[in-house]
Amino acid sequence: MASAGKTQSPRTMSEELAYPPKTTNPPTSVSFQKPSLLLTFSYNESHELEFTNSSLRYYVQPPKNADLNYGYDRWKQRADDKGRIDSLLRAISKNRSNLDASGKDGRSWLQNIDIVSWRGVITKILTSPYEKWNSFELNVMFHDGTMYFEEFISNQRQLEYINMPPRQRRPMYYGFAFESYCTSTSPKPSHAKGGWGGDVDNHIQWCNVVETKLGDTKILIGGEVDCVRGKYTGTTDNFVELKTSLTIHGPWDESRFEKKLLKFYFQSFLLGVPEIVVGFRTRKGRLSTLQTFKTADLPGLVRDKPGGWNPLICLHWGTCFIDFLKSIVTSHSPSATNDIPVWRVSFTPQKGVSISLLSQEGVEEVVNGEDRVGFLPKWYFDEITTKS
Repeated sequence: MASAGKTQSPRTMSEELAYPPKTTNPPTSVSFQKPSLLLTFSYNESHELEFTNSSLRYYVQPPKNADLNYGYDRWKQRADDKGRIDSLLRAISKNRSNLDASGKDGRSWLQNIDIVSWRGVITKILTSPYEKWNSFELNVMFHDGTMYFEEFISNQRQLEYINMPPRQRRPMYYGFAFESYCTSTSPKPSHAKGGWGGDVDNHIQWCNVVETKLGDTKILIGGEVDCVRGKYTGTTDNFVELKTSLTIHGPWDESRFEKKLLKFYFQSFLLGVPEIVVGFRTRKGRLSTLQTFKTADLPGLVRDKPGGWNPLICLHWGTCFIDFLKSIVTSHSPSATNDIPVWRVSFTPQKGVSISLLSQEGVEEVVNGEDRVGFLPKWYFDEITTKS
């Protein structure tokens, strides 16, 4: 890769792919395999990873008219971690070791995985044809048959998150407070204050890692699961996603909510979560009504409506994007055995994507002074190269 210099661009000339039309000749079917649960892990109160279910939560009915402002002043807000996939890589490492210990081949298993990514990134990719306002950037690395995806979060964007104004911070808190009202550490809770499940601490998370296939592409996806309904069975069949939204008062509110359902749908669909509980709230943070949706039913709620969305368009776009990206990253030959190029994928609303190879200067921005090869932690890079 090119060496850094004052006048050097952080990326090379880009390849571009336009979003598909959303109104003519939509696809009639796209193959997607039901996600299968591979393993789980928890983040504890110190946001340390442990391969237990200690952070698993159980769904409980929230109280009527719950105050979503409760506990706001005591909120422990976790700082943005730049979207790193380190925890997901630790899960991969553990599964490889488990397979090797059982007499199977952990290396071959990983070689059969085409993409490794957090659920949020795949959601953004699939829904991008319908995105009108928000752009985002993705870093991609390719090694031994596997593409690794990590959202690029600049230092400036991270600073904006830390200094988020109250008008944005408080509505974000409402979602976390709703989760506290709706969850318990026990299937049979004894909440002390009218259903309040404990002060919000988003250091604590229960994460699931699943395997699925989009077309012929095998994808390993990790993501947080809010809770389970009833007893945890070791499958995704009783997982529950929790969401909040403003109370619907008329057609405009209804249309706005139906557009939000696109991301609600894919966030749950990708992890195999079958149920979404939405808490409708007032602007001042009072829970007004509760409604449960089956994930599989959401596309039918918006079908043929003005401004509706079609999940098949998203899935078909996903296959086209992945094929396009793979054709680019697999055609590049590293300049050294310890050099894995880093690609930047930029998603521009209502236009499409551009893919470019980062220069050394651009890679150094991704590394951010940490012990990494590109965005992969050095320990993981060493592991996959020495065991390959």
